[in-house]
Amino acid sequence: MSVVDMKVPVIGESVTEVTLSQWLVSEGDIVAMDQSICEFESDKATLEFPAEAAGKITFVAAEGDDLEIGALVAKIDTSVSAPATKAAPAAPAAPAVKVEAPVEQKAEPVLATANGNGSYAKGHPSPAANKILQEKNIAPSEVVGTGKDGRITKEDAMNASKTASAPAPATPTPAAKTAKSTGQFSRETSSKKMSRMRRTIAARLVSAKNETAMLTTFNEVDLTEVMALRKKYQEQFVEKYGVKLGFMSIFAKACAKMLIEMPDVNGQIEDDIQIVHHDYADISFAISTPTGLVVPPIRNCESLHFADIELNLKALAKKAREGNLTLEEMSGGTFTITNGGVFGSMLSTPIINKPQSAILGMHNIIQRPMAINGEVKIRPMMYLALSYDHRIIDGSTSVTFLKKVKELLEDPYKMFLDI
Repeated sequence: MSVVDMKVPVIGESVTEVTLSQWLVSEGDIVAMDQSICEFESDKATLEFPAEAAGKITFVAAEGDDLEIGALVAKIDTSVSAPATKAAPAAPAAPAVKVEAPVEQKAEPVLATANGNGSYAKGHPSPAANKILQEKNIAPSEVVGTGKDGRITKEDAMNASKTASAPAPATPTPAAKTAKSTGQFSRETSSKKMSRMRRTIAARLVSAKNETAMLTTFNEVDLTEVMALRKKYQEQFVEKYGVKLGFMSIFAKACAKMLIEMPDVNGQIEDDIQIVHHDYADISFAISTPTGLVVPPIRNCESLHFADIELNLKALAKKAREGNLTLEEMSGGTFTITNGGVFGSMLSTPIINKPQSAILGMHNIIQRPMAINGEVKIRPMMYLALSYDHRIIDGSTSVTFLKKVKELLEDPYKMFLDI
């Protein structure tokens, strides 16, 4: 017997442990070479694990187990293979059959009883009863016949039809009875293990709160010109690039321009003593998925066209929600944008995405009365929040950065003119 050990492979430099999220085969199955046998959930993505040999599989790990790199997952017995499919024996030649004229049948067939006499069997419906049962899709076996020798009469069929049509009264469960008597109160609880991604997100958020001098500054932006720009050129933009001009690309370009001009906001602290600056703006975008929040970056936003950012973001969002993001697509980023406004958030204090030093929070757009040149006008307003690491970014730097982003958004043509 030759057995191949299936072990957790090396997935990435930073991945030391995975969770076996689900088996894709059953215990004892005959698997083929390269057939996906299970799914691993790492800190950043869900990956399928292919069989390294063909044979009978025996599970060693269970669903939900946390496994270190190199841990044994399953064994494959290569001496066992799928049985060969035997060809079906040739069917014997059919005997010659004498064809006779069909005999006219009566409206109701006669069934042979145990004593050999021709009579209606017990539970057999009359023609009228049979018609009713067929119309109501009720099997004769579900009806109790009250006619002679247990025959199902028309009345039996009608009664069965009424019973089938009437909804069965709901039997209250103990919980339902309790809820009724206590005014909908419940004392039940349920629990489930946190996914690896959720645990990783939690650990990083706590780390960011505990290990950075995080502070948030706020401002508000009038999006009148941005909305007018989108309305005026949207149709032409879609026709040329095949994607809509959204708010995210406009915000990303405004942030990217200022990140290059103000390198501290685009930098990070390394080993608590080194400040690393970047001459590029790799902006991470927070995307909500069924398993948690992911923040894949779009690289060199400062050099990309608005359409490139929109197309990249659309592709990343699709892959994120399908769980198909690669580790490479999840890594990196020098700054993050998160948009709580799509869920209705008015204001928030976003948490820094370590090792980055700043994150911009977008919020919902509200039509509010504003004082414009001594007049009250209704404008589409959004609150902006910039959370930053005060160890590397001074208060004046953070306020200036957010103010300049606001100015670019209120006069977006500056971005096109690069002024």
